Amino acid sequence: SRKRGKPCAADPPCAKPGRSRGRHRDQEELPWVERHRPETQNDLAVQKKKIEEVETWLKTHTFQRQPKQGGSVLLLTGPPGCGKTATLQILARDLGLQVQEWTNPLSLDFTKEDLRNMFGHDSNFHTFPSQAQAALFQDFLLRANKYNKLQMLGESSENDKKLILVEDIPNQFYRDPASLHEILRSFVRRSRCPLVFIISDNFSGDSNQRSLFPAEIVEELRIFNISFKPVAPTNMMKVLSRIAAAEASMSRENHTLDRASLELLCRGCSGDIRSAINSLQFSSTKDCSLEKEFWSKKKSSTIKCEEAGVSKVKKKSKCDTSEDQEIQAIGGKDASIFLFHALGKIIYCKRGAVSEAECPQLPAHLSEHLRDTLLIQPEDIVEKSHMSGSVFNLYLHQNYMDFFSDLDDVVRASEYLSTADVLCSNWSTRLVMESYSVSVATRGVIHSNTSRAFAHQQGGMGFRPLHKPQWFLINKKYQENCLAAKSLFSSFCLPPECLQTELLPYLAMLANPMRNQAQIAFIQDVGRLPLKRHFGRLQLEALGDKEPGLPEL
Repeated sequence: SRKRGKPCAADPPCAKPGRSRGRHRDQEELPWVERHRPETQNDLAVQKKKIEEVETWLKTHTFQRQPKQGGSVLLLTGPPGCGKTATLQILARDLGLQVQEWTNPLSLDFTKEDLRNMFGHDSNFHTFPSQAQAALFQDFLLRANKYNKLQMLGESSENDKKLILVEDIPNQFYRDPASLHEILRSFVRRSRCPLVFIISDNFSGDSNQRSLFPAEIVEELRIFNISFKPVAPTNMMKVLSRIAAAEASMSRENHTLDRASLELLCRGCSGDIRSAINSLQFSSTKDCSLEKEFWSKKKSSTIKCEEAGVSKVKKKSKCDTSEDQEIQAIGGKDASIFLFHALGKIIYCKRGAVSEAECPQLPAHLSEHLRDTLLIQPEDIVEKSHMSGSVFNLYLHQNYMDFFSDLDDVVRASEYLSTADVLCSNWSTRLVMESYSVSVATRGVIHSNTSRAFAHQQGGMGFRPLHKPQWFLINKKYQENCLAAKSLFSSFCLPPECLQTELLPYLAMLANPMRNQAQIAFIQDVGRLPLKRHFGRLQLEALGDKEPGLPEL
């Protein structure tokens, strides 16, 4: 065969087949989350209202910014996989904004020599790696804000707009939020471009948003917060169907899931679109024998339920129970809800309509207990809220009365709550009985509200704000009084409870029992009952939709 000559300059350029095949192979090896990354606003599975809010804020603080206006900070919050980062990146590209993103250094052995190499050999640093990371972050904000892009001939200054994105926050700021606050104050005074923080919600109670961005800092620096919600099932179903169709058209190696399987994936991902796409890729793998067996069981159980001809409510209560138990087998994600929404699901209990033929008739003397089937499982709701049974009962006891319209219903609900409290009265069996206690409390409150006994009768008192238990304030005051009594009257050698219930009321009856002003003031406050003063309800603290249940110590 004739040897192949070298291509000359006159030959037309042609793509090398090996290189194109390698590029195609690299594209196939990408995870589906990267391969099907949204390119336009229509590809986003985010509410249109949230996209418009972010877009309006970016336009206001970049193109409509006053010359002497300080820096502005945007805080995007929401559960993982709800489209926060994708929304910001697509809007920044559409608006022509240059995104400069901070990433934490990956060096695990960060030494003083590394610092001297970065900042100069003349520097004398006496610091730890975490503090050095905070110093690098501050330097990054300064440099990103100080220097603009070189403006070429013919380019307008509109192309020089940029924003700073921080999604990976240095660990030092979690231990010392005050250092972050000082950096932000300096940034707001000197900055010429917006700064965007992205923080994912945490259901365990440790709120990064509350520790890094407390209310006083948000108000002082005028930080604007946009909260994203979990992806709606309808939007997620559209995205999964589009990805499944695209993959089926490109390759026949993966087997395509039907609509019922896609709906099951949507239910199992808890509004996390990233988790849903990863589960879809795993579920579509051809060689996954476990997956085939799983979906075949799902289809057979669904067919059996349909052939049985049972009602929708029974189908949901029987078939879905097994699905909920097995949904974690493939692609399932631990479902979590905030305490605010968990209480709402218990108080605004939704029911499914049941016909008289399908519902077993109760005897005449029990007819008042007839109810439609619940569409929720109270025990699952409490478990997903990550609250202990005793704490959840506290919140339920504080808020249940505002949602009842009949006095007899309130009496019945209070009896159930009292029974639940008795179940946890013995400290030795409290851990064992706590799950029974919260079950009695939640189901008792739901059953007692006759205004919500049936699906067509979802009445009650309408919307009411939820509040934190007064017990937290009273217990805090009790602890403070015990500490004060123990320190002020240490010479009496009595426990704090005896001091407040036995000694101080006696001392309050004497004319001049003490000469210490602090002791006199404490005796007047604790040891004497103010009969002339009218006691009112303690000031209630509202419960936010993303607040943890336990108060900060």
